[in-house]
Amino acid sequence: MSENQRLLVKNAKQVVLICRNREKFLNKDGMKSLSVIENGSVVIGRDGLIKAVGPAETISAQYPESSCDHVIDATDMCVLPGLVDAHTHPVWAGDRVHEFAMKLAGASYMDVHRAGGGIHFTVEHTRAAAASELLDALTRRLQRMLRAGTTLVECKSGYGLELQTEVKMLEVIEAARRSLPINISSTYCGAHAVPKGRTEAEATADILQVQLPRLKELMSAGTLQVDNIDVFCERGVFGLSSTHRILQAGRDMGLNINFHGDELHPMNSAQLGAELGALAISHLEEVTDEGIVAMATAKTAAILLPTTAYILRLPQPRARDMLDAGVIVALGSDFNPNAFCCSMPIVMHLACVNMRMSMSEALAAATINAAYALGRAHTHGSLEVNKHGDLLVLNCCRWEHLIYQLGGHQEILRYVVIKGNIVHDNDKTMEM
Repeated sequence: MSENQRLLVKNAKQVVLICRNREKFLNKDGMKSLSVIENGSVVIGRDGLIKAVGPAETISAQYPESSCDHVIDATDMCVLPGLVDAHTHPVWAGDRVHEFAMKLAGASYMDVHRAGGGIHFTVEHTRAAAASELLDALTRRLQRMLRAGTTLVECKSGYGLELQTEVKMLEVIEAARRSLPINISSTYCGAHAVPKGRTEAEATADILQVQLPRLKELMSAGTLQVDNIDVFCERGVFGLSSTHRILQAGRDMGLNINFHGDELHPMNSAQLGAELGALAISHLEEVTDEGIVAMATAKTAAILLPTTAYILRLPQPRARDMLDAGVIVALGSDFNPNAFCCSMPIVMHLACVNMRMSMSEALAAATINAAYALGRAHTHGSLEVNKHGDLLVLNCCRWEHLIYQLGGHQEILRYVVIKGNIVHDNDKTMEM
């Protein structure tokens, strides 16, 4: 080859492509049988994009090791695409460990909310925190996610509920995007709760007349890159009418609609999202049959969050019903002070055990479908030529160990690679 490549990962026992025909998502039968190459190799170029993936013999003939800056010998190891976490709230100050005790004693999410805890507790501390403090905390959390195999993560604002703090949070996310290797999809979530002392109508007016216009200015100036708009559509928070107006305004600014719906009560959020052409809706613990059909028809992804249902003891999202109906099912950790989980391997394990997904369905949901939910399926979520060279090398003989070994990812994740650069090298080895 005339030009050197950045990285060769050679002789892997399994290379899990996920898909090989540029699919934007997988559903139904497509999620049950993932594309896997036995004894394969991957080549990533200096531009960070995948140049070749295929049988080891074919790759070695085309790309001699001398043409590559770095070589990983993946003999007896497995290669997967980097994991995609489609829903997180990682920018906040203030510890809510005390609320976990309240929940264990039987307090519901809204009980904690009404007692001055929940989102409002975090809002108070986040408003008071300096941007540098928030960035330090975000950096540590994103590094934990990366070490657990996440290479693309959605990050929301939403603990400001007023212009100054919402912008501060988005600026912190932007700073992390520019300084850290992990890929970030940024979400404005100013409608996360109704601020204390305000009505829903007043909060909606502030978002539409103050916050979104300022956000548009900052985006136009190139100061901020924001990708998605989110609203917590819920009884006692933002109703269908307010949610519709805010999401429509965000869409008019070029933002993808990706919002919280049908979590605690059936609100017909899924139907609203489908009507608006939403890219994704999260939670959906209380989605109706009609909502499932609407999402399948509109190709609106369902971002399911098994950690939240587990921690809050909510009914599990109806993953099987959604899958059977042809909904595009994705997964997210919902990392936040209420659901403190940084690990997509644990999320996939919970999805399999509690939501009755198969391991291949869970992996598809945490790769190509999660990328689709963030509008990134053309660049992330599978190991295909010209996509980002983001991958994991597992020190195990079958890829399923990443899901099967609950909490075992610390030991079996040998390398995390982003754009052909090794960003985490866990030199601990283990016998399989």
